[in-house]
Amino acid sequence: MGEFILTSDVNKMYHGILNAGPGHPFLEGKKGERHFQSDIIWNGYTDHFAGFELSGRYLAEKDYETGRPMVILWPRDPFPGDDYIDIYYNERLVQYPISFLGHNAVNVNGEVFNFSVTMNENEVLTPEEYLYRPALGEFSPDPVKGGQNLDNPECPYYDKFGRRFMRSVHVLRILGLDIKRFSAIFHEEMEAIQNTPVHPDRPGKYRDFHFLKRNCTTIIRDCLRKGGLEGIHGVFPRDFLANTAAAIEKHGPGQGLSMKLYKLEQLKVSEAPHSVITPYMNPLNILRERNVKNLV
Repeated sequence: MGEFILTSDVNKMYHGILNAGPGHPFLEGKKGERHFQSDIIWNGYTDHFAGFELSGRYLAEKDYETGRPMVILWPRDPFPGDDYIDIYYNERLVQYPISFLGHNAVNVNGEVFNFSVTMNENEVLTPEEYLYRPALGEFSPDPVKGGQNLDNPECPYYDKFGRRFMRSVHVLRILGLDIKRFSAIFHEEMEAIQNTPVHPDRPGKYRDFHFLKRNCTTIIRDCLRKGGLEGIHGVFPRDFLANTAAAIEKHGPGQGLSMKLYKLEQLKVSEAPHSVITPYMNPLNILRERNVKNLV
């Protein structure tokens, strides 16, 4: 690529094999094209995906060191073929006490809805942005503090790079739901949160967040219930995943639903320690998890 990047290039997709050396890494197309050869390729990609077939594009955000849009690369996972909802349970980030119980997000047919106590983390992302964003620029941990740092608004460090690099992600995939209905419900919820008036004493926090009544888990749970998915319970991330899987296994076949449980192992990088699976708050969910079978 040239030195300057047009706005249209931000949305252009590239495909190829990640060539990690010798020399500068690049994405090699089928005809030998060298994509991103003049850009910074984050070493998290070269450490785990060298020689793999990947997709890539530019992000709108700029890298602090070069002032250029950042490159995001990700494995070319096939679309499941049917409309789907993925419930993500992210393991605990050991460096953050607030993350003791892990985190939930939901992917509705390729739109990932992330809900958080932190206002700037209430966002709708593509799956590759949620799972594979590079630890560069504002997505990376502060090089001095080693975590989030918003002291300089021109160079914020949100420390929210690809979750697959931050921690292991457990996935419950549900097939057979009315995707348009659920998409509308989640978009309405996200819009309401983003338009919530700022709390004067906590300007960077979501005003209505509550540890038990309105957290990342209960927001997703209540949206799914609103869409007609009945019999699901849970207040905390891992419990919610196990409980929902058990409910789908019991009631889903009669409603035309099927599911699959799987795990995306953490891709270890220097920016993040190994994640830790969280304990169940409800011991009954231990039995539910053991008894659940993959139905897809």
